[in-house]
Amino acid sequence: MLHLPRCVHVSLHAAHEMINPGIDRTTPVIVQGITGRAGQLHSRLMRQYGTNVVGGVSPKKEAGSVNGLPVFADCAAAVQATGACASVLLVGAFDLLHAMEDAIAAGIRYLVTPTEGMPVHDALKARALCRNAGAVWIGASTPGMAVPGEAKLGFLPDDALMPGPLGLMARSGTLSYEAGYRLAQRGVGTSVWVGVGGDPVKGTRFADLVPFYAAESRTKALLIIGEIGGTDEEEFAQALAARKFDKPAFALVAGRSAPEGVMMGHAGALVHGAHGTYAAKRAALESANVEVFNSLNEMVEGVASRLRHQRRPRGGGDPGERDS
Repeated sequence: MLHLPRCVHVSLHAAHEMINPGIDRTTPVIVQGITGRAGQLHSRLMRQYGTNVVGGVSPKKEAGSVNGLPVFADCAAAVQATGACASVLLVGAFDLLHAMEDAIAAGIRYLVTPTEGMPVHDALKARALCRNAGAVWIGASTPGMAVPGEAKLGFLPDDALMPGPLGLMARSGTLSYEAGYRLAQRGVGTSVWVGVGGDPVKGTRFADLVPFYAAESRTKALLIIGEIGGTDEEEFAQALAARKFDKPAFALVAGRSAPEGVMMGHAGALVHGAHGTYAAKRAALESANVEVFNSLNEMVEGVASRLRHQRRPRGGGDPGERDS
């Protein structure tokens, strides 16, 4: 039986199971859509970071290679030849569901889908497909995920990926890049970074990952970067309380000054009455003992200060080396 390093098979229907987004540099990864412009670029950049990209899939262009990686006609052939158990799907929005079905049928149980604009009905089918198969789906409309110092799936910027004690989840890609970079400049690295994506129908939500971060030994504190609209942050607060999460938790919620009744950029940024507003999210988070910051600058300074204090030995003195 093929050994699949760090590829976790989970059942999302079983309450005792836990979604584990962890990977490492040995996890064998394929790129679906590798012959496209994005596939060629990001397969190369992921390999440069250290990700174990072992091949790619292109139903329109079998055989040959891209960036020295073999190209296969479908996921079944790729898995048989390489032992891949994770896939980054860089295909068009209307092709994404079919590509996910191909990956699941081949036994891949870790899917990252950066593509924006996936039709909602396709996303609903994809979510049911992944849950029934016990697969981890990060996306849609995600920049990806990373275990800094080990591997990344997607296109999170390298200069924001410093190993450290802070778990990071975000709905917004670009805001999380800036946050990760500024935190790294202040000496605060991340343990596991997951971009859950901004679409209303997604494979993994903030709340789903609370048990993982509670148990993850490298994670000493948790930061979410949310935004107005939807109920992700409220669900996250409920999950923290239900889990009795005992690590420091922080949040930055974008959209505090957004005018009411204006459609925001992300598909998930929809406000319905009092639900999804900045005030509702802040109240829910604070009720779960989450420290909510008013701005990016305030968040960076606050998190850096709190973690520096947390690392300081009893009795004061030099806090010593940074956690990694």
